[in-house]
Amino acid sequence: MLAADHTRLADDINAVEKLGAQWLHIDIMDGHFVPNLTFGPQTVADLRPKSKLFFDVHLMLDNPQDYIEAFISAGAEQVTIHVEPDYNITATLRRIRELGAKPGIVFNPKTECQAIEPYLDEIDIALAMTVQPGFGGQVFDESVLAKTALLNQWRNERGLNFRIQVDGGINIDTARQCRAAGVDTFVAGSAFFKAEDRNAFLNEIQALD
Repeated sequence: MLAADHTRLADDINAVEKLGAQWLHIDIMDGHFVPNLTFGPQTVADLRPKSKLFFDVHLMLDNPQDYIEAFISAGAEQVTIHVEPDYNITATLRRIRELGAKPGIVFNPKTECQAIEPYLDEIDIALAMTVQPGFGGQVFDESVLAKTALLNQWRNERGLNFRIQVDGGINIDTARQCRAAGVDTFVAGSAFFKAEDRNAFLNEIQALD
């Protein structure tokens, strides 16, 4: 949603839904953990009755534990939280599930994926940032591919069923690379909204196997 026209979010989201997308990725930034500000719970609450998309809310916050209830009450169906800040991550993931949403963990490009290993039994999704979070339109960081491949190995070896998601610099070419490295869920913002043919772009992403 970050790459949409913020003066007409509902229209852009409806257009995405009509093309057959299944999820809406909503980036929440606090100006502290990342150097940008985006949306609050009220935006999610206002959009919820206007869309049937699955609301995938990514909290880029220093203190996500203080906001999960507000965003889930507003309509978030999945909430992903970062591993980097200092807070009780396990308790927060479990609270997300208690509140009826799917919990996920996120790590930045420079963070080793071993940092999220203790939480793999608690999550429905692991999000690997393929750019430094904060702004859209950045260049894809190929070094993250080895990390998603390792996550996929752990998932298979341990019989876990969490999804592996990537966010940042995703286009058709980088999505193919990610799929080969075990990724099954793609966040595409700038590439989608700037595509000459959004329907063709979405179809190519969805056809990756």
